[in-house]
Amino acid sequence: MNAISAEVVIIGAGPCGLFQVFELGLLGISAHVLDSLQAPGGQCTELYPDKPIYDIPALPVCGAQELVDRLMQQAHPFNPQFHLGAEVCELHRLESGRFHVKNTAGTTFDAGAVVIAAGVGSFQPRRIGIEGAEVFEGRQIHYRVRSAADYLGKRLVIFGGGDSALDWVNDYAGKGTPVTHVHRRSEFRAAPASVARMRELEAAGKLRHIEGLAQSLIQDGADHAATLRGVHVKGADGTLHVLEADHLFAFFGLHPKLGPIAEWGLDLEKKALKVDTEKFQTSVPGIFAVGDINTYPGKKKLILSGFHEAALAAFAIQHHLYPQKKQFLQYTTTSPVMHKRLGVTGS
Repeated sequence: MNAISAEVVIIGAGPCGLFQVFELGLLGISAHVLDSLQAPGGQCTELYPDKPIYDIPALPVCGAQELVDRLMQQAHPFNPQFHLGAEVCELHRLESGRFHVKNTAGTTFDAGAVVIAAGVGSFQPRRIGIEGAEVFEGRQIHYRVRSAADYLGKRLVIFGGGDSALDWVNDYAGKGTPVTHVHRRSEFRAAPASVARMRELEAAGKLRHIEGLAQSLIQDGADHAATLRGVHVKGADGTLHVLEADHLFAFFGLHPKLGPIAEWGLDLEKKALKVDTEKFQTSVPGIFAVGDINTYPGKKKLILSGFHEAALAAFAIQHHLYPQKKQFLQYTTTSPVMHKRLGVTGS
């Protein structure tokens, strides 16, 4: 497969990566955006889509998913190309001074510059932690719902006490699918309204709720020929519950993993990439880092700080790609060039 030629490859489609698209676009520079997650948004989409954010300038309150949607809309005029659901596994400098980038889907890029906006690394699901579970992962044990209709009418056991777990418990139970919900303690991280709805469905006999922990799997056969039949759950009161199930869902959240970034030869400090505060360039010229993945004296892990970093990085990237080009700071309010790039000519 031929490498895709790109002005800039952005690794990470969270808020800072998306705003980097916009800042580069204002300077007439296009970007390809890569992320291991299936959808843009990073932590915002995966961990707290409905949670409010209060420190985005000019937005007194903004839902996390709303913020991502707004950033996508803002980046839209610049037609970013997204490559999602595959982790970046290779990054190195070529003799030409450009960069080779490859993801686990086998897609390769020849990039003039690279921006690492990978948050705190790639997100991996917290696994269910029962012996033998890996045999069924992706078949009968799942960490996210990819096609909701596939599980309607199936016997489901759903683990977790956060928003994702409760949302799916309530959704499936409300549609008549047999659901057992298991959570390790009486307190929940989910929205109170979701917990109240779960209790209503439980009282109506539409779902079963158990406070307890998974102990072991029930299965027929062995190894990859095995079929999952259910799970043993030990209740908080010591009772052992035998739960028949066609599918198990575990929503224990995601944990960050620095992953291949640690192998790319970039200077690190406490699992973060060291950058300067003029260009937000790493120890390798042409590779930049913005957002939570970077570190420098006085660093604050705030979205608004990442936005500032992306703005300065864009000018540094322009100079790296086109060193002979004179740089002018133009304002989106008055610049005809900016208006044309944004598609608002004549407004």
